[in-house]
Amino acid sequence: MARHGLAGLVAAGAGLAVGELTAAFISPYASPFYAVGSFLVDHAPASIREFAIETFGTNDKPVLLWGIAIAVALLSVVAGIVERRTVPAGSVLIAMFGIFGMFAALQRPTSDRWYALPSLIAMVVGVLVLRYLRGFLFAGSRSDETDPVEPEREGLSRRQFAISAAVIAVASAAGAYLGRQISTMGDVIADRKRVRLPRPASAAAQVPAGTDVEVEGVTPFVTANNDFYRIDTALQVPALTTGDWKLRVHGMVDNEFTLTWDDLMDMQATERIVTLTCVSNEVGGALAGTARWVGYPMKAILERAGVKDGADMLFSTSVDGWTSGTPIDAVMDGRDAMLVIGMNGEPLPLEHGYPVRQVVPGLYGFVSACKWVVDWEITRFDMAEAYWTKRNWGEKAPIKTASRIDRPAGLSRHPVGDVVIAGTAWAQHRGVAKVEVRVDDGPWNTATLATEYSDDTWRQWYWTWPATAGQHTVYCRATDKTGQVQPEQRVAPIPDGATGWHNRVLQIE
Repeated sequence: MARHGLAGLVAAGAGLAVGELTAAFISPYASPFYAVGSFLVDHAPASIREFAIETFGTNDKPVLLWGIAIAVALLSVVAGIVERRTVPAGSVLIAMFGIFGMFAALQRPTSDRWYALPSLIAMVVGVLVLRYLRGFLFAGSRSDETDPVEPEREGLSRRQFAISAAVIAVASAAGAYLGRQISTMGDVIADRKRVRLPRPASAAAQVPAGTDVEVEGVTPFVTANNDFYRIDTALQVPALTTGDWKLRVHGMVDNEFTLTWDDLMDMQATERIVTLTCVSNEVGGALAGTARWVGYPMKAILERAGVKDGADMLFSTSVDGWTSGTPIDAVMDGRDAMLVIGMNGEPLPLEHGYPVRQVVPGLYGFVSACKWVVDWEITRFDMAEAYWTKRNWGEKAPIKTASRIDRPAGLSRHPVGDVVIAGTAWAQHRGVAKVEVRVDDGPWNTATLATEYSDDTWRQWYWTWPATAGQHTVYCRATDKTGQVQPEQRVAPIPDGATGWHNRVLQIE
């Protein structure tokens, strides 16, 4: 039975490898494995997606992919075991995989009829390899083992099976690797290396002294690209070059047009430092980051299009089909809403939207920060629903006032005496006016704020606590410049952002 299960596993691997290699010459989105994964992501109930983000955070995609791989492996083993000469149940199971893969690939936003080909070929190869390894494809010498279930079986000897399975497995691994290398990163990595960011006509203001409180353990004011959070639905990073990139602008406008990369290079670039926040961020969570962005004012592009009366939504679409709906007022009211090409002095990292993405201060990313953006439709909120809005998330989603304690760590131990409590607060596009700290049920104490950079960035803060012996709970809360105090009540991140006071439990001894 183990041999039969191994036959199914090797057959499925061979099919997926050939499918991956075929997809390399069609589109990475036609990959059977990733097409199925993307289909499951797009059609999973909102509760499951929310659970995955809340539980696994930025690791949600690897967890999903490993889950799919394990499920495929288990079903492949079953396919190998149940395969019979006259009742090819395993082959039928593999064919069902292939049919589902074809269907899933054809659902991708960029698909055409050729997207079905990799899954079709994977299905055929998987069935043929399974039949061969089980000894049913060709008449051959009798097996040197007795099968009590199928005593009449002719097929491969143990040695023939071992050699065949090993050769097919190695070839499959090589083919899958080659397919991924061809289809995903080669051209786009080379393209990114060639990009030179333009000198901004409007540079970001200098970061003043005191913006960083220089307390060990506090989040840096500017987040390094490698440390910047990533939350999106893309199971594989889109491979879009500057030569292929285009932005179609249409809908409720006076002038429809399409922007190319060369068109962007002819425009006046802007540089700004802005803090982004994900709506999935829990109280005290790390799904926020600040970067120096280089791009082009979205307002100028919409003015060129001429937004018609009554339009209130910018419906943005990514190359992988993900959509966001941004209030047009938030683009046109003077804030630094940008079509971004650079991040912290270099072209956008691939996973952060290369070559072009959006940044709109003051709004959670799911309604504003479309990565790999290729389409703008000017429309209305009562006429279109974006990806997460269809799943009952918020519609316009302004970022809520928030603060967190970065240090000391929860449950850490400290001697009696001065303990520095420090952290970060944000209220993008309103600005942080005050942060307060409370120990247990005591009074609120005003923390020292770092020098403010702008209303669109977070602020560090610290407070020195004369700690007394015992176990204590330390809380923080922020007040924005409109006078709105961060609410105490804990509210889950979905549908429009978490609320609640962050706290840390400390042991003083």
